[in-house]
Amino acid sequence: MDIRQESLKKHYDWQGKIEVVARVSVETRQDLSLAYTPGVAEPCLEIQKDVSKSYDLTRRNNLVAVITDGTAVLGLGDIGPEAGMPVMEGKCALFKEFADVDAFPLCVRSKDVEEIVRTVYLISGSFGGINLEDISAPRCFEIEKRLKEICDIPVFHDDQHGTAIVVAAALLNALKVVKKDIGTVKVVINGAGSAGIAIGKHLLNMGVKHLTMVDRFGIIRKGDKNLNSAHREIAEVTNLEGKSGTLADAMVGCDVFIGVSAPNIVSEDMIKSMALNPIVFPMANPTPEIMPDIAKKAGARVVGTGRSDFPNQINNVLAFPGIFRGALDCRATCINEEMKVATSYALASLIKDEDLNEENIIPLALDKRVSRVVAEAVIEAAKKTGVNRI
Repeated sequence: MDIRQESLKKHYDWQGKIEVVARVSVETRQDLSLAYTPGVAEPCLEIQKDVSKSYDLTRRNNLVAVITDGTAVLGLGDIGPEAGMPVMEGKCALFKEFADVDAFPLCVRSKDVEEIVRTVYLISGSFGGINLEDISAPRCFEIEKRLKEICDIPVFHDDQHGTAIVVAAALLNALKVVKKDIGTVKVVINGAGSAGIAIGKHLLNMGVKHLTMVDRFGIIRKGDKNLNSAHREIAEVTNLEGKSGTLADAMVGCDVFIGVSAPNIVSEDMIKSMALNPIVFPMANPTPEIMPDIAKKAGARVVGTGRSDFPNQINNVLAFPGIFRGALDCRATCINEEMKVATSYALASLIKDEDLNEENIIPLALDKRVSRVVAEAVIEAAKKTGVNRI
C-alpha cells in the first residue's frame, strides 16, 4: 500500500481529523447555570458594552478560520469546496499540533470575489484571525486585499506568504553557504501565480535587487499587453533590464532558481548555464521542476524542494502556526511586511553557523522549536510597527 492508498484508508477510519472539545464540564445544574443560562447573560452584556471583551470572555482569542473556495487545492486545481475539506482539516490539525492554535475549516461554495469577501467579513467577529487557503490566482490577491482593508483581525493567505517566508529563510542560509550577497544575486522565479508573485514581492522586501519572473508564456516584462493585473504590478519592479524570452533565457547567468510551477521543465543544460555555485529550489509537488540529484549533477551547489524525502524541505508548516500564535498572543490587527521579514530571519537563525551546510539550510518541518521562535519574532515586529493591541 503506497502513501496515498494508506492515507485514503486512514481518512475512512478517522472520519475527520479534528473535533470540538468542551473546555468546561457540564455535569450539574450549577455547571449548566454557569456555562449556559442564566449565568451566560453576564459575559454577553460585558461584550455588548465593549466588543474587545470578546477576546477575554470567549475562545476568540485563540481561534483561526481556515477558509477556501476549493479552486486551487494542492496540485489538484478546482475540485470544489467540499473536496477541499480534507486539506483544510489537515491545516487545522497542524495549527493545533505545532502552535496550540484552535482552527476551524470553512469551505465557501462560491467563486465570486464580492460574495467571498462579504461572507468572510460577516463571520470575522467570531475569530482572532483568518487563514485563506487554496484560492486560485488572481482572485486570491483581490480577496486578501479587500479583507485586509475591512477586517480588524489578521488576514493571511498562506499559499502566498507562508511559502514566500520559508523560501526567503532557506535562501538566507543558502547564500551563506555559497558566500553570496542577497543584494547582488540574480534570482529567477518560474511560476507567476499566487505563490510565485508573493515570493517575488517578499524577496524584494528582503533586499533582492535583481529579480526576473517567468510564467508559461515566458519572461514577464513591463509593457506586455497580455499580462493580468497581478503580473502588471510585479512587472513594475522586476526584470529591470527588460529582457524577453523563455525560462532557459532567463536562467543564463542567474545565481538562484526558484520554481513554483510544473514538473520536469528545467534541464541539466539550464542548470549548467547558471552562475557558479547556483542555488536551486525546484518546489513543484509532487514532482519538482528538476530532480535534486540531476540538479546537483549539473552543478547546483544547494538544492531545496517541497518534499520531505529530500534534504532542505521548504514547507509552509514552518511559518503559519508560529505566525498566528504570535499574532494572536499580541492581538495584532494584521500581519504586515515587517512581521513576515522577521519570520524569515527567525527561521534562518535556527540553523547555527556550525551546523550550516548544503543539505541543512532550513529547520525540519517537525522541529518543535520553530513555532515559539517565530511567534516571538512576530510579536516583536508587531510591537515595533504598532499593530499590537496587547
